[in-house]
Amino acid sequence: MKILVVGAGATGGYYGGRLAQAGRDVTFLVRERRAAQLRERGLRITGLGDDEVVEPALVTAADLDHTYDLVLLTVKATGLEAALDDLAPAVGPGTVALPVLNGMAHLDSLDARFPEAEVLGGVVRIVATLTDDGDVRVMAPLAQVRVGPRGTTTSPALEAVQEALDVPGIEVQPVPDVLATMWHKWVFIVATGAVTGLARGPVGPIVAAPGGEGFVRAVLAEATAVAEAAGYPVPERETDASLALLTEPGSSFTSSLYRDLVAGRATEAEHLLGDLTLRARELGVATPLVDLALLQMRVAEAQRA
Repeated sequence: MKILVVGAGATGGYYGGRLAQAGRDVTFLVRERRAAQLRERGLRITGLGDDEVVEPALVTAADLDHTYDLVLLTVKATGLEAALDDLAPAVGPGTVALPVLNGMAHLDSLDARFPEAEVLGGVVRIVATLTDDGDVRVMAPLAQVRVGPRGTTTSPALEAVQEALDVPGIEVQPVPDVLATMWHKWVFIVATGAVTGLARGPVGPIVAAPGGEGFVRAVLAEATAVAEAAGYPVPERETDASLALLTEPGSSFTSSLYRDLVAGRATEAEHLLGDLTLRARELGVATPLVDLALLQMRVAEAQRA
C-alpha cells in the first residue's frame, strides 16, 4: 500500500515516521521549507528516552504526479484548503483518505473535492509537539488511531488500512461508529478552547476565580447539548472525565486554540467553534458562551490581519 502523509508536523511526523520505520511505503507531502529541513536533519522523533532519526521520502506539491492508495491528512484546519489543492494529484478512484483533523467540517470538504475517493472517519490521540528545530518531541506514551467507515455499511478498505497502520508505536482501533467518536472529541476540544480562550488563561486560575467552575460546566453543557441534538450523546463517563480535567485545581492545562490566540497565530476557531455554532443554530440549541468565545477569536483574527 502506497501511503502519502500530508504534513510533517508533530502528528504527521510521528505517525508517518513510525510507519516508515516499520517498512511501510510512505511519502511525506510537505512545503519546500519543511522539505529542506527534513533533508538536512532527517525526521527526528525524541522524548521518553528515545532519539530516533528517519530519512523520509519527500515530495512537494510541484512534483506530486501520481495517485496513492492511502492519504493520511494530518494538517491543521488553517491549512486544509491549501493542502487539498496540493494533494489533488494523489487522489484517484482507488484512493482512501483518512483525515485526522478535529471537528467535522473537513469531511464535507473532502467529499466535495474528491467524490471518487473513500473518505474514512478518524481520530488520533497523541501528546507531542514540534520543536523549533523541526523535531517531533513525544511527551506521553500515547499514540492511538481510531478509524472507521462513516456510514452504516462496512468499508472494504478498512481492514487494509488497519493493517497498514498497525505498526510498533501506533495503537490502531477500528470503531463501528467513528462519527460518534469524532463528535465526542469535538465536544471536548470546543469546551477547552472556549473556556481557556474566553477566560484567557489556564484551567487552574479559571476554576480558582469566583464563578470559574460554573463557567466551565456551562460551556461544556452547551457543547454537549449540540452533540446530543445531532444524535451523538456524550456518555456520562466522558463528560465526567472532561469535567475532571477542566476543573482541576492548579492545573496549567490550556488548549491549542488559546495558545494560538495569545501567540497571534491563525486559529482553528471557525473550523471548531464556528462549525459547531452553525450546527447548533440548525438544531435549535443555544450556545451563548461558545458564541462569545468565537466572537472574541474573530475579533482577534481581524486585528491580526
